[in-house]
Amino acid sequence: MASMRDIKRRKESIQSTGQITKAMKLVSTVKLQKAKTRAEQSLPYFNYMYQTVSSMLKKSSTLSHPYLNAGSSPKKAIIVVTSNRGLAGGYNSNVIKLITGSGIPKEDALIYAVGRKGRDTLARRGYTIRADYSEVINEPMFRDAIDIGRAVLDAFVSGEVGEIYIAYTVFKNTVVHIPTFLKLLPVETKTAEEAGAEDSAESLVLMNYEPRAEEALDLIIPKYINSLIYGALVQALASENGARMQAMDAATSNADEMISDLSLKYNRARQSSITQELTEIIAGANAIS
Repeated sequence: MASMRDIKRRKESIQSTGQITKAMKLVSTVKLQKAKTRAEQSLPYFNYMYQTVSSMLKKSSTLSHPYLNAGSSPKKAIIVVTSNRGLAGGYNSNVIKLITGSGIPKEDALIYAVGRKGRDTLARRGYTIRADYSEVINEPMFRDAIDIGRAVLDAFVSGEVGEIYIAYTVFKNTVVHIPTFLKLLPVETKTAEEAGAEDSAESLVLMNYEPRAEEALDLIIPKYINSLIYGALVQALASENGARMQAMDAATSNADEMISDLSLKYNRARQSSITQELTEIIAGANAIS
C-alpha cells in the first residue's frame, strides 16, 4: 500500500492538473460560442452556393472546360484542415485517418496543410507537404481561403495535379463533429439517372451564360472553390473548440474522480497509521505493567 506522503503528493499533482483542464475548458467554451455563431451564420450561404453551382453545372454537362475535366496528372492536391494545438480528443487523428484511408498513395498526394498537427503527422508518415498555411486556422478569413484556392487552382490548371480534395471536420452541434473528405475539382455533376426522374425534366432546361460559358465558369468556379474552403475553415474551427471543450470536460471529471479515490485511500492509510500507533502504545504500556 502506498504511503500517506506518496498519496498526498499524487493528489496535489492531480489537483493542479484538474485546475488546468478546468481553465482550458472555460477558455474553449468561450471560443466555441464565437466560432459556433460564425459557423451557423455562414452555413446557409455555403449551402446555397453549393446547390446553385451544382444545379448550374448539371445543366451544362455538355461544356468542355478545364475545371470540369480531370487532369492527366496522377497527383492529387489535398487541403488538410486540423488544429495547431492538441488536447482535443480524436479531432486531429480523425482527419488524418481520412487521408490515410482514402486509398490515395502517399507518393501521389500533395498536402496543403492548414494546422500544424496534421502537417507534422503526415510529414512523419512520408507525405509531401506542398504548402503550409497553419496560422490561418487561428482566425480564418476569406482572404486566406482565396490564397489557398489560388494555389491549388494554379496547380490544377498547370497540370501539376489532376484532382483537388479537402479534408476537414463538419460542425453539426456542440458534441457531434463529422470528419469529411470532399472532392473539389473536377466538379462532379449527377447524371439524369442519378438525379432521378423528378429532376430529369428540370435538367433539360438549357443554361444561358452571359458572357460566354467559358468566361463565366472562369469567374464562378474559383469563387465557388474559395467559398467551400472558407466554409471548411469556419466549420473546422468550431469543431476544434467543441472537441477540446469535451476533452477538457472529460479530463476534469476524471481528475475529480481520481482525487475522490485518493482521498479515500489517504483516509484509510491515516486510519491504519493511527490504529498501528495506538496498538504499539497499548502493547508498550502492557509490557511495562
